[in-house]
Amino acid sequence: MEVIYGINAVEEALKSRGRAFDYVAVSKDRQDARLQRVIAACRSAGVPIRFEPRDQLTRIARTAAHQGVVAMAAQKKYDDLDGILAHKRAEFHFVLLLDGVEDPHNLGALMRTADAAGADGMVIPERRAVGVNATVAKASAGASEHIPVAKVTNIGRAIEEIKTQNIWVVGLDERGTQSYDEVDYRCTAPLCLARKVTGYTSRCARSAIILSRYNVGQRTFSECLSCGGRGDV
Repeated sequence: MEVIYGINAVEEALKSRGRAFDYVAVSKDRQDARLQRVIAACRSAGVPIRFEPRDQLTRIARTAAHQGVVAMAAQKKYDDLDGILAHKRAEFHFVLLLDGVEDPHNLGALMRTADAAGADGMVIPERRAVGVNATVAKASAGASEHIPVAKVTNIGRAIEEIKTQNIWVVGLDERGTQSYDEVDYRCTAPLCLARKVTGYTSRCARSAIILSRYNVGQRTFSECLSCGGRGDV
């Protein structure tokens, strides 16, 4: 079991029906429409509700940023790469590959943006990167419960496997020869790849079919934006 906290994160987890819940604990001290909506969702899903003092919720969540709602639920189920590619929501594939994103707030921001943009899913490495945890779920405002996520042992090999399926890979890097808005994404299933602020690994840069950059004034994206900020762009 793992913790989910925050009104949006818990409410979206209840809506998605993607996890089994042990219980949802809500603050005795908070009584408003948003909290009542979470309570109603629990009752609709048959999830036990506990009314606890706010201090107890802080102890369970290990943070005071829980907004009066903490859930104990099963861990998020990860998909595999084939499952992500099979989950095409539009004419072209739109998958976000992330190499080495270590900040959970950045991953949550990217999930929120990717879900709003209609992405088919996300691919992250198993090592040296953050997974979908409670902080990510909170930062994603519940989007982590709706967007499929695959974990792979090697991002570079995953890209090569994707390319064998006639899917183009667009890499975002300061060494790119084209600006991101000069790329024609209406090709055979474009797929975007991002990395944290230091720029993504050379292996992934070599694997991308198109290498694009994002500029702010005279500076490249890696000098200006965090990974989450680049995803919002």
